[in-house]
Amino acid sequence: MKTEDDIKKAVEVMKKGGVILYPTDTVWGIGCDATNADAVAKVYAIKHRDDSKALICLVDSDARIQRYVRNVPEVAWDLLELAEKPTTVILDNAVNLAPNLIAEDGSIAMRITRESFSKELCYRFQKPIVSTSANISGEPAAQNYCDISEELINAVDYVCWSRRQEHKPHTPSSIIKLSENGEVKIIR
Repeated sequence: MKTEDDIKKAVEVMKKGGVILYPTDTVWGIGCDATNADAVAKVYAIKHRDDSKALICLVDSDARIQRYVRNVPEVAWDLLELAEKPTTVILDNAVNLAPNLIAEDGSIAMRITRESFSKELCYRFQKPIVSTSANISGEPAAQNYCDISEELINAVDYVCWSRRQEHKPHTPSSIIKLSENGEVKIIR
């Protein structure tokens, strides 16, 4: 399947509230429309994860972050620009996202992807995409497609074809919490 067709199909599925498995700039991810509470609930159920544990959102640009977070601190832009590896930032005052995606303190974890497939997927979808590791909660994250359990593959609505043959090490992103008051906390 051509990458363009793969992305088109994944976007169609997410627009209908479906859940996908897809390659990201880090490990393989379980994704859905980050503005659709029912789709987000499906992701929590698939992962067997308590919905009090927040999920990360992937976006294609800094402009997209500004549509979903009020008052992004200046340090966030510097951090994202200077980061040498995928970096997720947790920001206060999330807006326009599924309520069950936003943490109790009103924050959201977001990452701008620079990897070609996930960046194009985010661009074509035009909204943040949930990006949580493709695993059951507590199990190791799927670095490559071959690491994904049959249970997960059968639980989602679409599995992307791109990068399925890849066999190389991938690691989760760094996670840094940036509070409105200027406090910076390294989570991972």
